Amino acid sequence: MLTVQELTALVEDGEIDTVLVVFPDMQGRFMGKRVLARFFVDELGRNGGVIEACDYLLAVDVDMKVLDGFRFTSWETGYGDFVCLPDMSTLRVVPWLEKTALVIGDLVDHDNAPIEVSPRAILQRQLGLAAERGYTVKAGTELEFFLFQESMEQAWKQGFKGLTPSSPYVIDYHILQTSKDEWLIRKIRNDMAAAGIPGENSKGEAGLGQHELNLRYAEALRMADNHTVYKNGAKEIAALAGRALTFMAKHHIDEVGSSCHIHSSLWDASTDRSVMADESGRGFSDTFRWYLGGLLATAGDFAICWAPFINSYKRYQPGSWAPTAIGWGTDNRTLGFRVVGHGQGMRVESRIPGADCNPYIALAATVAGGIHGIENRIEPPEAFLGNGYEADLPRIPSTLVEAIDRFEASEIARAAFGDDVHFHLLHMAKQEWAEFNRTVTDWELRRNFERL
Repeated sequence: MLTVQELTALVEDGEIDTVLVVFPDMQGRFMGKRVLARFFVDELGRNGGVIEACDYLLAVDVDMKVLDGFRFTSWETGYGDFVCLPDMSTLRVVPWLEKTALVIGDLVDHDNAPIEVSPRAILQRQLGLAAERGYTVKAGTELEFFLFQESMEQAWKQGFKGLTPSSPYVIDYHILQTSKDEWLIRKIRNDMAAAGIPGENSKGEAGLGQHELNLRYAEALRMADNHTVYKNGAKEIAALAGRALTFMAKHHIDEVGSSCHIHSSLWDASTDRSVMADESGRGFSDTFRWYLGGLLATAGDFAICWAPFINSYKRYQPGSWAPTAIGWGTDNRTLGFRVVGHGQGMRVESRIPGADCNPYIALAATVAGGIHGIENRIEPPEAFLGNGYEADLPRIPSTLVEAIDRFEASEIARAAFGDDVHFHLLHMAKQEWAEFNRTVTDWELRRNFERL
């Protein structure tokens, strides 16, 4: 990571000439501007804002289509600007881009009030509520992707069909085959470390050409920032190397999906000690029981926070390593929640989010669910033993429509996120569904063009 003084010195020496000033949009992508480094250093000392951007960026879909019906911004409000205030604790060099640094900012209006529907603010609000109760939240995200031999440009020309996976067979933990991709995966690992994002390991996953890079756990906001830099950076590094990779939740009917397992734990803010284990170090504290109970109680209602797109729900298939049941067990990968570790390392893993989730919103939902459990002292059921896919347990919503209905009807969600954020997230999901409904898919053409 860089201090302002270090950045200034690099600018003076000609080592940095560009600063990416970015913020996450509702899809978890970085939006922003490339700022001349000299201008950035000079302006930072004057007003701190550096850049403004059109507020429509929090009301568009993946295609950057302007969506109607939002309260926050619309044609009626004139689509004004907001200000991006750099969080200088996120300032870093971007090793894979020439002479470039990056900083993540918080969005505020012209009166310096936070834009509450912005993803970073959504997470910050939940972390603030945890802090009021004396907790910090630490988290780790496990992010999977598929790597292909074609470039992104070639993949686009092919309509993303007929792509060649980087491996012809499943590479789960397989060293020989993953060695063939090491020229690229190693660069991703090392460049992330050089960008101030410490990693733990990488491995092959359960699909053809599927990989996973595990980052070190961190305070939840820092984790979301690191996750987003890594996701954006991995795609940039691959693109610069002439390779395509995807974080789609489910890119092919015959393949496994790509997940974003979220490990989370609560820590005493005054001592920086985990509060999850009991005095023995192996049993659950009351706080952990209630935290887990809250996650289970809200998992269905908060589904659009873990799985925000039509495609997200294609992951949830029996025997696919993606969960279908809302239950928990000790080190049981067939359930939505898996408790692992002991002592200071005790944590709960949510296996529900896909690699396409917005980490800020997914982590915000995690914290909100846990706080709800603690506030209401919700006791979890007994740990489930056996195959969760075949169990008589509550189910994760199987479609975006079902998830929308759950979120819209949920008073817990409305209370947790606030009315404005609740409406914004809900409307974004409804617009995704509406866009899909008017689209003629390849599946329809193949079935109907000739035979009907």
